Amino acid sequence: MSKNSTALRRAASLGTMAVVGATAVGLVSQGAANADTFQKLPNGAARGDNLLITRSGESVQVSPSLAANGAGRNAWVSADITLYAPKLKAKKAGPNRGPAGETALPGTNGVETNGASATLSAGYIVGCQVGIGSLTLGGGANLGGIGGAAPTLGLNGSFALPLVPGQVQFVLLNYKNIEKAGTYYLSYDRAQLQVQGCGGYAQARSYSVVETTGDDHQKVTLYGKPFSIG
Repeated sequence: MSKNSTALRRAASLGTMAVVGATAVGLVSQGAANADTFQKLPNGAARGDNLLITRSGESVQVSPSLAANGAGRNAWVSADITLYAPKLKAKKAGPNRGPAGETALPGTNGVETNGASATLSAGYIVGCQVGIGSLTLGGGANLGGIGGAAPTLGLNGSFALPLVPGQVQFVLLNYKNIEKAGTYYLSYDRAQLQVQGCGGYAQARSYSVVETTGDDHQKVTLYGKPFSIG
């Protein structure tokens, strides 16, 4: 069986030297106590029937908001996701209407399957004053409709997350239709999560999902280690 390798890379960095300079000045003015924190997160793997999804190189860099009001902060996240699917039956994807939130499509993790052999997606669960370690995707009631507004994608590739205490947001970073057997890669490098309006502690954790279609339906989810955003 032939293998097909598809590389996706989402580079959501700060975008311009002007923004980088502003961030540096902000950190100096706030002092060493509010400097950026960098954390490497553990690798992981999850298995299904002839499916294996792995995550490596996950990291997060957290910095306070330039507003210095305690309600905003930024996190830059990176990871490499690999899907091994050697026995998928080839199926072409239909018209793609793109991702939608849990509120619109409960249980879909924000991705609408459209007839392809499988869908690979990756993102983050972000909560304000909510312990997210026990939250799981696909439940609808856990994530969908909590807090209302969905994350918005900014011009520089960042995701703005309006959060209030007790609220959880689902953030889809990237997804890919898989149309035949093979090995597939999905990566993101310094994708920016902007948490806004959270006056208490904020947490996040990554997820990666592969969902197959057809009679032999499978949904394999790999979660990352929860981490603090301050």
